[in-house]
Amino acid sequence: MHSKTLFWAESVIAIICAGLAFVSAFWPDWIESLTGLAPDGGDGSTEWGMVVAFGLASLVSGALARLQRQRLRAVG
Repeated sequence: MHSKTLFWAESVIAIICAGLAFVSAFWPDWIESLTGLAPDGGDGSTEWGMVVAFGLASLVSGALARLQRQRLRAVG
């Protein structure tokens, strides 16, 4: 994959994951509202797990995008 495309893909993934972590933290029952399903029986554990997972995915994608940007700057 082209370096600039990879940078932008990682950046977009980081932004989307951060947004989903934010939504999951402040609207914890969005899964139930959208699908009608309660995967955790309504205790909220799935939603908090998603906050952590989306947050970590955002951090990792952001870090990878930053590394890619540094590589692009080093090449010129």
